[in-house]
Amino acid sequence: MSDEVKLSVLDLAPVPDGSTPADALRNSVELVRLAERLGYHRYWVAEHHNMPGIASSSPPVLIGHLASATERIRIGSGGVMLPNHAPLVVAEQFGMLSALHDGRIDLGLGRAPGTDQVTAHALRRDASPAADEFPRQLGELIGFLDGEFPDDHPYASITAVPGRGYRPPIWLLGSSGYSAQLAGALGMPFSFAHHFAGDNTVPAVELYRSSFRPSPDLAEPYVMLGVSVFCADTEDEARRMASSQELSFLQLRTGRPGPLPSPEQAANYPYTSLDRQLMEQRGQHTVVGDPKQVAEQLTELVARTGAQELMVTTQAWDHAARLHSYELVAGH
Repeated sequence: MSDEVKLSVLDLAPVPDGSTPADALRNSVELVRLAERLGYHRYWVAEHHNMPGIASSSPPVLIGHLASATERIRIGSGGVMLPNHAPLVVAEQFGMLSALHDGRIDLGLGRAPGTDQVTAHALRRDASPAADEFPRQLGELIGFLDGEFPDDHPYASITAVPGRGYRPPIWLLGSSGYSAQLAGALGMPFSFAHHFAGDNTVPAVELYRSSFRPSPDLAEPYVMLGVSVFCADTEDEARRMASSQELSFLQLRTGRPGPLPSPEQAANYPYTSLDRQLMEQRGQHTVVGDPKQVAEQLTELVARTGAQELMVTTQAWDHAARLHSYELVAGH
């Protein structure tokens, strides 16, 4: 893989079976410090709700904690699910983060709820299809950060403090063509969720590039891919590590989300033929192997997509194995 391709980290703050969310958040601090030492470019955390195996329900709080624990690495959201929040609140939160950690904060935005529909209603208190409001909400958010509402806009008299004047780089996240096309039309960098929508990666990236219009923030398209990676000293070790995520995905798909299972639990699970089919479909876009195999797979992905950056996510039950995976991917 070319040295020009940046490597970054997506942290879902996994809660391994037998541990606690507090353990998961402490693990995130250890991982972000390691990522900084290893030279990873940025470190993002995701927003998920009502998932016992994921502790990152509040990206701004976790971002502030991680930024305070580091010095150089960029810290951001991958992403904030904008329909769950008032744009003014997001502007104030990320304006404050930018004011506290000048030049190191990213704001990645998604339009999905990051949860099930009942929990989404509990978050939003509104049963309307909020994702359809995403362009308007995005426009409001940018207006609050830049302080550039038209004079006749109902929010023209509002100043986001801090927020106005502390705009972080804004990314759009997506797993389909909708966000790809919107990011291109607005001239924003685009992060695609290859780790769970790999069949759509190439079409979405092509749509983003064909839709791209230069903006004051970005002259040319910029593509980052989220990639699920499990790297170990041997392929067998890597596949054993990946088995936890495979079972976790199956449990989520069948309405039984829980803490991240151990490889032993995965090995002893009574899989049906349908279970194995679902896992095989999901796993075909996961990068698994020893360092040489992983490097070859990532190189092929970059060649196929032209991505300028890969954001690696590793959902491993064993935290030490997770840290070692990131070390190996970085070439250490």
